[in-house]
Amino acid sequence: MSIADDAEEIRARGWRTLASLHALIETRLEKALSSEHRLSVVEFTVLDALSRQHGWHMRMSQLARAAALSASAATRLVNRLEDRGLLTRVLCADDRRGIYTELTPAAVTLLEQARPTHDRVLTEVLDEARDREELAPLVDALERLPSPAGA
Repeated sequence: MSIADDAEEIRARGWRTLASLHALIETRLEKALSSEHRLSVVEFTVLDALSRQHGWHMRMSQLARAAALSASAATRLVNRLEDRGLLTRVLCADDRRGIYTELTPAAVTLLEQARPTHDRVLTEVLDEARDREELAPLVDALERLPSPAGA
């Protein structure tokens, strides 16, 4: 095996490990958020992203990027959350073609209730993952990430 083949295998193994950790976290979060708050992980992600914006709104394209969704999937998700009374759409004052998405008071309340569940489950899963030899280095790397600016 050449050095290039070794590097390729290391990257592939790293990707598989990252995917394994992601799946473990997402599965546990999905179960807890769904059963305790009637929220999916992606719904929580959208509400959380919106709550971290000044004025609690984002353009649809920004929201799609924040949730790692296609534009059409983001639109469908916003439609569902709007039907549940959790989001509203507002025309952009500067650009009438632009549409912002904002949290409703009900969404703020739901997010306040769901955040502790999200944080608890994430902590539990990462603690469990730390005990798995193949996942421990990733958990350690996550803990070394710098805090976001302004946090």
